[in-house]
Amino acid sequence: MGVKRPIFPEQPLFVSVRTARRKVSGHVRDFWGRLSEDSQIDDLWAQFAADTRASYGFYGRDVDWAKINQLPGWRKPLHIANQFFWALMLKLTPARRVMVLLALIMLVLSGIKFHFGENINFSFNFEFAAAALLLLLLFLELSDKVIMKRDLEIAREIQTWLVPAYPPEVTNADIAFATRPQNSVAGDYYDAFFPLNDGARGGKLLVVIADVAGKSVPAALLMATFQASLRTIAGGGVTLHELVHRLNQYASAHSLDGRRFTTAVVAEYEPATRRFTYVNAGHNHPVLRRANGEMQRLDKGGLPLGILAEATYEVASLEMHPGDLLVFYTDGVVEAFNESGEQFSEAQWAEVVQSLPALSAAESLRFLMQRVDGFVGMTRQSDDITCLVFRVE
Repeated sequence: MGVKRPIFPEQPLFVSVRTARRKVSGHVRDFWGRLSEDSQIDDLWAQFAADTRASYGFYGRDVDWAKINQLPGWRKPLHIANQFFWALMLKLTPARRVMVLLALIMLVLSGIKFHFGENINFSFNFEFAAAALLLLLLFLELSDKVIMKRDLEIAREIQTWLVPAYPPEVTNADIAFATRPQNSVAGDYYDAFFPLNDGARGGKLLVVIADVAGKSVPAALLMATFQASLRTIAGGGVTLHELVHRLNQYASAHSLDGRRFTTAVVAEYEPATRRFTYVNAGHNHPVLRRANGEMQRLDKGGLPLGILAEATYEVASLEMHPGDLLVFYTDGVVEAFNESGEQFSEAQWAEVVQSLPALSAAESLRFLMQRVDGFVGMTRQSDDITCLVFRVE
């Protein structure tokens, strides 16, 4: 007969300690999840690397690399640091530059110690004051960024009103489009509409993709003026040649001597005959993949809009057939680069279009964008990306 061991109830102290540890562990996990948005360490590092490269490129534009490359090797690091310092300082307001300078002086003085005789030592301890000053500067810069971001989000919402949310229903055609701005607002534009509201009666469909030179707010404002002028002129029932001519006249009058030009492809599609007529005004050549696999580029047209008021434009026509696929895109697609600095390129884009399986326009668009995303990885987007897929049925 075995000896029964006495069973002692679990001590309340041990229970409370375990409970406290679980609570602390839960709070730590909640804090980390809120801080990192449940991102993995690899994802956080990739985001940090992308932000670092973007910041380096942003400030590096103000560095005189040509002058630095002429210096001896031992002098280059100091000059690079000096120019990056001023590139940062000059982007701050004068008051905030003084704050940075004071914080740096405090940090330098905090490392200096004075000795008077054998028993007297004196040193400055401004580390806390310097940290507080830099933290205050961070708060000020962050508040500016949040205010600007809120304004840009409003601008982005307004900009979405200027482009169609859904493709129109077109006889003998299937359309899909997507855009991805580099910042909150973009200079890319796409549209597909019946200018005379006669789609039900077999009227001509106008298809447009455009890219205003520049990025962010200036480009977005010019995109809005392009959209307004396009819709106004097209509503008058003019020919495609006359439409492009008037768009160029308007763009040239507001292009700051050709510095604010717009590349565009403006096209008409006749659903009844499947006839596609277009003008390419200096834009990336849309890729046409015939049902039999033959590839063709839409390269007929002329100069970008706004370069030369007297420019002439060639109009070209194509006979489309069921199964033909036409892909419009902006330069943000083929100039997207990966972590190694390699560009996606026109050749790779053509190969992707060539390899497209028999899918709907929306599925084809998803296939194309996934290929671009797979190439880019976690690298921050460097330009606006817009793509429009037009499939003939």
